Amino acid sequence: MLGALVACACALSACAPGRVESPSTRPTILEAGVAQVDITPPEPIRLTGYGNRTSPSERVEQRLRAKAIAFGSRNTPAAVLITVDLIGISERLADEVAVRLKQAGIERRQLAISATHTHTGPVLAGTLPFIFSSPITPEQQLVINRYSAELVNKLERVALDALVSRQPARLSWSQGTAKFAANRRVLKDGKWTGFGVTPDGVVDLDLPVLTVRAMDGSLRAVLVSYACHATTLEGKDNFVHGDWPGTAQELIERQHPGAIALVSIGTGADANPNPRGGGVADVERHAREVAAEVERVIARDMTSIETPPQGRWRTIDLPLAGARTRSEWAQQAKEKGANGIFARSILERLDRGERIESSVRYPVQTWTFGSDLAMTFLGGEVVADYGLRLKRELDATRLWVNAYSNDVAFYVPSKRMIPEGGYEVIGSMVYYGHPASLDEATEDLIVRTVLDLLPSSYRRK
Repeated sequence: MLGALVACACALSACAPGRVESPSTRPTILEAGVAQVDITPPEPIRLTGYGNRTSPSERVEQRLRAKAIAFGSRNTPAAVLITVDLIGISERLADEVAVRLKQAGIERRQLAISATHTHTGPVLAGTLPFIFSSPITPEQQLVINRYSAELVNKLERVALDALVSRQPARLSWSQGTAKFAANRRVLKDGKWTGFGVTPDGVVDLDLPVLTVRAMDGSLRAVLVSYACHATTLEGKDNFVHGDWPGTAQELIERQHPGAIALVSIGTGADANPNPRGGGVADVERHAREVAAEVERVIARDMTSIETPPQGRWRTIDLPLAGARTRSEWAQQAKEKGANGIFARSILERLDRGERIESSVRYPVQTWTFGSDLAMTFLGGEVVADYGLRLKRELDATRLWVNAYSNDVAFYVPSKRMIPEGGYEVIGSMVYYGHPASLDEATEDLIVRTVLDLLPSSYRRK
């Protein structure tokens, strides 16, 4: 089946070779290294992303991988981007990887970890702790803890392998488009009523592509990002799979033997793939669209990247919109499902005299490749309004916006969306273990932080 998919994607792109550059247009020679490691669970494990699953995974339909690109020569500060075929990572896990890599000379601002947000990947310790309607058993928790501990080892290893593999390379980037992301918030009279397809809803369809080429012109790595949930597969699909990002990576790599394809996710927390519900067939449809667009983009002129990335990092506090009273939590504790489990945990904390948090920590990271490209790495599940606003306030021709990075600890709704309510605003917060929605000041705080971290030369003139 995959061979047929590769042939189809290749036909869509006419199998065009990479651009042949004249000596005067060749990009600057930098250094880059790439690596990958298998992170497929070695035993049945609870899968996350959907709360209705009650038992460990039935089988492995697709291997999961972590991949890394290391930038910078041995005489300059190195930077490492790691992508993982997982729902997300916690701040604790990311910090542990960062501490280990600091011994190799990687500063925290120079390390970014981004997740594909597949909903058919394993549960991780500390991520989405209250999502399930059926609690995790002690035996299942032991499996999760073993997997999470080994994952840290593997992320350290893939980063170090990428650093060791650095060699002269040419970097380029350009922008494409994909059309399968659809706004999923259905509104009535200005209020959220459920999930569906909203054709005129806010969505970001940009598909940026970065390439790493060896000195002989061969493709060593492709990084691609798209602002859409990896939810083509559904809760009834209790098998390990990378969803459309995983299959897109496979297609790109089959078309370019020896190359490593990485996928990150943009600000697509309010977008689902469309269509969905058709199982693996829909996954393959969306993956073909991504792979074909990558081929189209890399076959044309791309913008050369002349400078390795310089990172900046800031952690900010985002205020919550007010805690609920104990009586409200007591009422919610009577409900069934994850909300009730979470509410009971809040009651226990209140009874012990603990204070319920009024704000949450949030990481904002930027990388600037000289004046050629600015990348942002936003934590959490960020909605499309953020990416679109940043592209209005900054130079959109030199901007790449990633979300689901460094700490996926809650949804990040926009100021426009918060009065509408609904899942992305308040319903999801309990699954992540937070007692209230984010305040309407959130959007301005995050955008202002990004603007502060980026050089003023990236501001829209």
